Amino acid sequence: MRLTEDRISHISHIIVDGIWKDDLVDFTDDDEVLREIKKVLSDYLMVEDAADETARNKIRSMSRQIPEGSREWEVLYKKFYQEEIEKKRF
Repeated sequence: MRLTEDRISHISHIIVDGIWKDDLVDFTDDDEVLREIKKVLSDYLMVEDAADETARNKIRSMSRQIPEGSREWEVLYKKFYQEEIEKKRF
């Protein structure tokens, strides 16, 4: 996970404040809403991390070495990463 628990909490509060301020939804339990937003953010970040790891592993497992940062590596990474995200889209 690329974000700390504190950052996820901060982002969750910003989302709740924005929704409340724009009068989009009335909450009956602010704590429950915050917990749910934190859970969704964490779940999404885990999917991104898994896709990143899978894409990197696919590139590493290729028969020839492709230097990270090269144009070819970037193209392959983007392709493999997007494939993994599409598989796990929720």
